[in-house]
Amino acid sequence: MTETKKPQEVIPEMTAAEKAKLEAKQKEKFEAVEEEIEEATAVSEAYDANKIQVLEGLEAVRKRPSMYIGSISSRGLHHLVSEVVDNSIDEALAGFCDHIEVFIHKDNSITVVDNGRGIPVDMHKTGKPAIEVVMTILHAGGKFGDGGYKVSGGLHGVGVSCVNALSSKMEVESRRNGKRYGIEFAKGKTVKPLYEIGPAETTGTTVHFIPDASIFTELIYDYNVLRLRLRELAFLNKGVQISLTDERDGHSETFHFEGGIIEYVKYVDNGKDAINAEPIYIEGVKDNVIVEVALQYCDTYNENVFSYVNNINTEEGGTHVAGFRQALTRTINDYARKKNILKENEENLSGDDVREGLTGVLSIKVPEPQFEGQTKTKLGNSEVRPLVDSLVSEQLQEFFEENPPEAKKIVEKAIISARARAAARKARELVHRKNALEISSLPGKLADCQSKDNTQTEIYLVEGDSAGGSAKQGRDRKFQAILPLRGKILNVEKARMDKMLSSEEIRNMITAFGCGIGEEFDLTKARYGKIIIMTDADVDGAHIRTLLLTFFYRFMKPLITEGHVFIAQPPLFLIRKGQKHEYAYSDDELKQILDKVGRTGNPYVQRYKGLGEMNPSQLWETTMDPQYRTILQVHLEDAAEADSIFSVLMGDKVEPRRKFIEDNADKVTNLDL
Repeated sequence: MTETKKPQEVIPEMTAAEKAKLEAKQKEKFEAVEEEIEEATAVSEAYDANKIQVLEGLEAVRKRPSMYIGSISSRGLHHLVSEVVDNSIDEALAGFCDHIEVFIHKDNSITVVDNGRGIPVDMHKTGKPAIEVVMTILHAGGKFGDGGYKVSGGLHGVGVSCVNALSSKMEVESRRNGKRYGIEFAKGKTVKPLYEIGPAETTGTTVHFIPDASIFTELIYDYNVLRLRLRELAFLNKGVQISLTDERDGHSETFHFEGGIIEYVKYVDNGKDAINAEPIYIEGVKDNVIVEVALQYCDTYNENVFSYVNNINTEEGGTHVAGFRQALTRTINDYARKKNILKENEENLSGDDVREGLTGVLSIKVPEPQFEGQTKTKLGNSEVRPLVDSLVSEQLQEFFEENPPEAKKIVEKAIISARARAAARKARELVHRKNALEISSLPGKLADCQSKDNTQTEIYLVEGDSAGGSAKQGRDRKFQAILPLRGKILNVEKARMDKMLSSEEIRNMITAFGCGIGEEFDLTKARYGKIIIMTDADVDGAHIRTLLLTFFYRFMKPLITEGHVFIAQPPLFLIRKGQKHEYAYSDDELKQILDKVGRTGNPYVQRYKGLGEMNPSQLWETTMDPQYRTILQVHLEDAAEADSIFSVLMGDKVEPRRKFIEDNADKVTNLDL
């Protein structure tokens, strides 16, 4: 049989006249666009000195609030409280304050009371009382090296004045010199100058403010967000008592930790088996830098080191963390060699090995901290690294010499970690080699999307093949990928990386995401901008969600911290009456819809037990269509709290988990019975 070739289509060349016509048309279009751009950017008036604006006082803050407090949403709203409380903490650091009270009032205004020295009220060289200067002028304060404060978190002098600028009303009371003084502001401007209220038996400052509704998109304070920050401050400043009262529901708590960061470590390690029963505590002062470290090793496989500079959480670390890590690695290796626990022919333990199972809090107080950026998440002071290194080395070495049984246990755990890490490395290499030999390195169950632009793409992690089939049919294949998961994945809280990599479901996720894992993790290589967990609205679905979040938190934390992980919210009910249908996402919403459509005529109500009960079009309409779906972004507000909860819920200890269930049983909804 001879093959007949299809004759190729012949495309005639353009004539010169046609080319000229096309070029003229393109030129005309280009000129029209240029004209539109000129009109849009044109300035009709002359550019002279009169056009140069100077934003005086706090106008700059009100014009660009996000520059100063990060955002005008919930995060910025809660940041206002932190700025005021930080001033009280600075008084505590200076040794003048040991009691701070925070009140959330029924109108969502805030009051902060401390028993410090009180803001000065004497006249400043600007011709205004000092308290007015502090509250109304940017970069004004007692933290610039003239003896007001030796150590402070707020060194930019913009904190409390920003709060004033972004408040519709602020009232400040200062108690000092045996008298009570008051001053009042509105939107950063003084509306009632300094006045004397009466005699005062104590000293301190009271600040009451109402966030400006014209600035903030959210005005409702979250008790738990404030609670976490205030508890953290109480841990970091031993002996300081901080109370939080919510007048909206009467809830109140007081935080007071005489043990300071030692109790912080114990709190994080609640529910874990400790190798050293009591945390190792290191404290010292060198060149006016105060260093505090608390360490405890547990039989877990993750490192949790929380670092602070002048009570500011340095999430990105810095020179103090580098010095601490260097000292820890060197000291443990030296001790292991000295005691012949680590043989001559064995390699030194790596930093990852000696930090496995470690919970640590590193808190330093620096007179002149140099942070990298306004966000204050990374310390840049080069002199701090050797200071922390020498202090930690000296005192950790002393502890090991004085406590040989615990020292031996810590070293042996690090050696076991090194062996397991080597096994995990071999497992990863095996996976890489296998992928290189395969035609496609992507998991077979993955239904990938067409787009390669990770700013647009998203992957759904779906529970089971049934729901996976509906999701594959209902999705928009241009930008949505589907990866069905078989059953419940491995609980990584109880597994090292080598065991974790033996799980097919976890390997499939790692391969699909494309950003690697552990020390090889690189967020820039992620194939999807959104990772969406889509499970059934039942107990099993919640368990799978928790297992996945545990995996992300322990081994791919930047996916959470950078806002790439989401939870899909499928509906619980379908309500149909006549030709119309609606979906309800809660029992309350079901009741509202039934009241609206009327209960006569027996409207049809279907309870979705699982995603597999939805056909592809329903799944798309309710849960996958970006225009109408509801997805919750997973945030990490407090790393220590998250670590503690994951340990309690997913760890080996039964008692802490039982207590957690008992304490939170009244908050459960949609429980399958």
